[in-house]
Amino acid sequence: MAVTRRAQHVADTRGALLVAARELFAKQGYAGTGTEEIVARARVTRGALYHHFKDKADLFRGVMETVAREAAETLVSHEMRHAQDNPSEPWEQLRHGFQSFLDVCTTGDFQRIVLVDGPAVLGPGSWDALVDEHGHGLLAAWLRQAMDNGEIDRLPVAPLARLLASLISEASLYTARAQDPTVARREVGQVIDRVLAGLRRR
Repeated sequence: MAVTRRAQHVADTRGALLVAARELFAKQGYAGTGTEEIVARARVTRGALYHHFKDKADLFRGVMETVAREAAETLVSHEMRHAQDNPSEPWEQLRHGFQSFLDVCTTGDFQRIVLVDGPAVLGPGSWDALVDEHGHGLLAAWLRQAMDNGEIDRLPVAPLARLLASLISEASLYTARAQDPTVARREVGQVIDRVLAGLRRR
C-alpha cells in the first residue's frame, strides 16, 4: 500500500509539472517562462522538478510529446468517425485527414508548443521525430486504402507517404508562423487540395 501511494504521489507530481508547464509555455512561450513560475503554479519544489526532469528543456520535451500525442489521438478519433460515415471513400478520407490536421495546427497549444517553440528549443529533428511517430503510419494506411479502392495509381507507399508528410509538415509550419494563421490556413488548404488532386486517377 505504501509503495502504491508513493508511486501515485510521484505520478501526481510529474503530472502537475507537465500541466503547469504546458499552460505557461502555451501562453508565454518557452523563453518567457521561468522554472520558478512552473514550480509555483504546480505547487511543488524546485527539487521535485529536477527529480523528474533534467532541466527546463527536458520538461518542455515532455510537454511537447504530450501535446503531440493528444493531437494525434484527436485526429485519429475524428477520422475514424469520418470513415464510418464514408466507408467507401478512402480518397475523401485522405483529403479530409490533411485538412483536419491543418485545423489542429491553428490551435493554441499545438501551434505555440509543437510548431513554433519545439524546433527552436529542441532542434528541427524534434518535429521530424513526431511526424515519424504519429503521422506516417496513418498516412500510409490512407494511401493504401485509396490505392485498393482504385482512386489513385499504384505507387510505392513508403516514399509517397514520406513526401506527403513533408508537404503537410511544411504547410503546418507555414500556417503556425504566419502573421494571420486563419488566412494562411485557408490558402494552404487550397494548395494542398490541388496538389493531392494530381494523384487522383482520371
